[in-house]
Amino acid sequence: MICSVRFLTEAAAEASDALRWYESRRSGLGTEFVEAVDHTVSRIAENPVAFPKVRGEVRRAVLSRFPYAVYFRLVGDAVVVLAVLGRQHPERWQSRA
Repeated sequence: MICSVRFLTEAAAEASDALRWYESRRSGLGTEFVEAVDHTVSRIAENPVAFPKVRGEVRRAVLSRFPYAVYFRLVGDAVVVLAVLGRQHPERWQSRA
């Protein structure tokens, strides 16, 4: 069963900020970042329990090409994305858990 996915407003804003930053570095790189996030979120939706817990019920899925991770938790049959963060600020999600 594929879970539905919902992004917290803060998580969506983080992904948008990263998209703009990567796009400012090289045309098309922002799109590649979004594709990497989409691929990771699809993997999460297919099998959320395959990803390790990092604190309590919060899990982390690392993007394959970019130094970012998606932090999420299961709420019933849905996945709630708490944060999309780079390695430099991995603790920001904790206030959203």
